Amino acid sequence: MSDVPVIGHYIDGQVQDSTSERFSNVFNPATGVVQARVGLASEKTVDQAVASALKAFPAWSEQSSLRRSRVMFKFKELLDRHHDELAEIISREHGKVFSDAKGEVTRGIEIVEYACGAPNLLKTDFSDNIGGGIDNWNLRQPLGVCAGVTPFNFPVMVPLWMIPLALVTGNCFILKPSERDPSASLLMARLLTEAGLPDGVFNVVQGDKAAVDALLQHPDIEAISFVGSTPIAEYIHQQATSRGKRVQALGGAKNHMIVMPDADLDQAADALIGAAYGSAGERCMAISIAVAVGDVGDQLIAKLLPRIDQLKVGNGMQGDSDMGPLVTAEHKAKVEGFIGEGVAQGAQLIVDGRNFKVPGAENGFFVGATLFDKVTTEMSIYQQEIFGPVLGIVRVPDFASAVALINAHEFGNGVSCFTSDGGIARSFARSIKVGMVGINVPIPVPMAWHSFGGWKRSLFGDHHAYGEEGIRFYSRYKSVMQRWPDSIAKGPEFSMPTAK
Repeated sequence: MSDVPVIGHYIDGQVQDSTSERFSNVFNPATGVVQARVGLASEKTVDQAVASALKAFPAWSEQSSLRRSRVMFKFKELLDRHHDELAEIISREHGKVFSDAKGEVTRGIEIVEYACGAPNLLKTDFSDNIGGGIDNWNLRQPLGVCAGVTPFNFPVMVPLWMIPLALVTGNCFILKPSERDPSASLLMARLLTEAGLPDGVFNVVQGDKAAVDALLQHPDIEAISFVGSTPIAEYIHQQATSRGKRVQALGGAKNHMIVMPDADLDQAADALIGAAYGSAGERCMAISIAVAVGDVGDQLIAKLLPRIDQLKVGNGMQGDSDMGPLVTAEHKAKVEGFIGEGVAQGAQLIVDGRNFKVPGAENGFFVGATLFDKVTTEMSIYQQEIFGPVLGIVRVPDFASAVALINAHEFGNGVSCFTSDGGIARSFARSIKVGMVGINVPIPVPMAWHSFGGWKRSLFGDHHAYGEEGIRFYSRYKSVMQRWPDSIAKGPEFSMPTAK
């Protein structure tokens, strides 16, 4: 194993791959083969990254927003140029199919494009002569050194939810990517340096919980962004806020899709296949529960089964693959355990994806598309986020029952409703307690100029990711009042000042 490459950190404009004492294996999920080792940061490594960022912050924060945006313009150009390379890295380390990986990179680039508008996004308000020769205006200023902890399922897109907006608002940023697929972080770091970003403004520390805890505990980290599971999101929120840090922690999901009797069932079935089994279900916006209203359940299953049969599961770099492997053997075992629990708890297993083998890739971490019927709310496959290609069908008598079911769930990340009824659609959008809503749209991920985030236990903190919410998160509001000596009346004033 000593002959596999080592993936290191990126600190002060340089790759550091010889300082780690602990390492973790990076697998190719399609073959089950170890393809690299990633260094795991110690507290000392994190301290070095923070020190580098602190040193770079004064000069970077004083750059004009126009100059900072020009770095993003160049970064966007370089991301376009390296689009396929980034997608190949994603497929090789995560397992998702190449076309899906390219889509991930595209959605990340869109955030960079949005950040290029920083001079306009950071414009603020000015009130001339509010009274007594006083002017009042506001500023949005950078926080300082910020950190991001990102998940394995989107090793390019989710970091790009954070990095561009943190940088154009004048902060320095430390990324702690997933140790399961770390290579994309180093390529993005190199591209930022090539784009003209000064050394130290962006750093990468590879690692596990030890690195996360070091970031949470470091007194010079002002804010931390996180995307991942709810237990870890809650932990990060508690630990960081207890130390006075600003936190944006996006957690887990159990996304439902209501299928009304008046829905186009072919469209609904197509949507479910893509949303449940795309990226092998390893998406926080995947649909994992279909809520069949009235008598639509049997018809929906009849539409789903031939589509499941036609799914092509294999290596993500093979052009005809629709679905790739899961990220690790441990995660494969976890997902298959959930399927076993579903059977034991009384759900009807219609399609079993356990023990799925791909010819020529028998050691890959594959789980086939799985379909349950007659899922109920007390089952673990209903309550918990499986993060695999497992779709459950819950049957309810009417629309009101479907809404009540979804609103009662602890997660409120994404939701969808397929219907032809405008009144149902309007009522659904207004009454559902979920942060991202799709109407005849299965995966309603907001565009770059809106913001991403759930409700309830899917989000800890006050700000959603990217868009205007991202600008607010990575900047502090300051109000300034000013007047000059020739307008100041003589003598002290003891009453509350008011506009005159």
